[in-house]
Amino acid sequence: MSLPQGIGEPSVYHAVVVIFLEFFAWGLLTTPMLTVLHQTFPQHTFLMNGLIHGVKGLLSFLSAPLIGALSDVWGRKSFLLLTVFFTCAPIPLMKISPWWYFAVISMSGVFAVTFSVIFAYVADITQEHERSTAYGLVSATFAASLVTSPAIGAYLSVAYGDTLVVILATAIALLDICFILVAVPESLPEKMRPASWGAPISWEQADPFASLRKVGQDSTVLLICITVFLSYLPEAGQYSSFFLYLRQVISFSSETVAAFIAVVGILSILAQTLVLGILMRSIGNKNTILLGLGFQILQLAWYGFGSQPWMMWAAGAVAAMSSITFPAISAIVSRNADPDQQGVVQGMITGIRGLCNGLGPALYGFVFYLFHVELTDTDSSEKGAKLNMANPTDESAIIPGPPFLFGACSVLLSLLVALFIPEHTGPGVRSGAYKKHSNGAQSHSHSPQGSGAEGKEPLLEDSSV
Repeated sequence: MSLPQGIGEPSVYHAVVVIFLEFFAWGLLTTPMLTVLHQTFPQHTFLMNGLIHGVKGLLSFLSAPLIGALSDVWGRKSFLLLTVFFTCAPIPLMKISPWWYFAVISMSGVFAVTFSVIFAYVADITQEHERSTAYGLVSATFAASLVTSPAIGAYLSVAYGDTLVVILATAIALLDICFILVAVPESLPEKMRPASWGAPISWEQADPFASLRKVGQDSTVLLICITVFLSYLPEAGQYSSFFLYLRQVISFSSETVAAFIAVVGILSILAQTLVLGILMRSIGNKNTILLGLGFQILQLAWYGFGSQPWMMWAAGAVAAMSSITFPAISAIVSRNADPDQQGVVQGMITGIRGLCNGLGPALYGFVFYLFHVELTDTDSSEKGAKLNMANPTDESAIIPGPPFLFGACSVLLSLLVALFIPEHTGPGVRSGAYKKHSNGAQSHSHSPQGSGAEGKEPLLEDSSV
């Protein structure tokens, strides 16, 4: 049974709507999720948060390349439907059974890799020179989904209770699934797909470790993966604890935190749409990555040493500029991957980010623990609690945010690694490979190779450093 064909020709805007609805639904649950987490695990809130996200992240790390590779064979639409459904499946369980909610959210990591399929979808329908702008638009949409949704969720939670927020988030998730079913057309050309779902697929195509083994064989892939890991690890940890950090250590109110999210989200949209396009044209792909990493180092250092609210606002503006890094990395990966390997390479990058989503929260929680900064009281603003520090006069007073400084050091290492990523310029590097799938019949010309060479074929072309 085939899925509906969708409406019109595939476009970037189909991908944008899918991403917006998925993360808007989860953004609504920011406040209720923190409350349920604290109520379910009152003694070890952030430890369990790290464990849950660790399991989910590990599963995403293992499954993302496989999902991407299968979407290269069977098409993007089916896997968009699959990933969005399982990513959003835990939402209604939040009020039905918290224990089942956290169990399902952990296991959902197997399919919670929407970004890898979305970026492959975008690669199918854009020219090489359009890709960085398109990826920036998708990443900006992620930021846009978080501009208002946490504030809306927090307001509805206070005014009407968490149950209404969960129902609303579930309805938006269902709307997203219906949109994919009805409106999203398939982006992968028919000639690149088998005649039916019953067509055979080799273990080489389905092996989740195949692309991971190629990481060590291809120097460019290795450099990019290390860059992504070292830069996204502190970002993932920051997402897990930063809003509580603002409330308890910097003494932001809930309203101020919501305003902070909105302002940084709007600035991120501008950075990933207008600024990213200008930088890619003026200084190139690689230098854009390096600039983004530089902004991230400054942002994390400012978060680490900053103790005044105005410092957080200033660092938030810098954080918005650092958001150009990931779409620039996705663009350089897509530019140098073959047309029928877009899902594999994007899945591999998404898998690395999934691993960081598991390790980052645990790392940040552990560093906060080492420096006696306890982030466990979710109701501190209502109770007028003081900073929850074991020894307010110790090193915590000198370095309010120790994990952010560890993160800055990690990103510095990432920047040093990124210096060795080749730029890949010039039309002669891969003649014909930059064309759209629908315009080129050469997309499978590289496929029939001897089995002896398959394991050694680089994932990205021209990967010499």
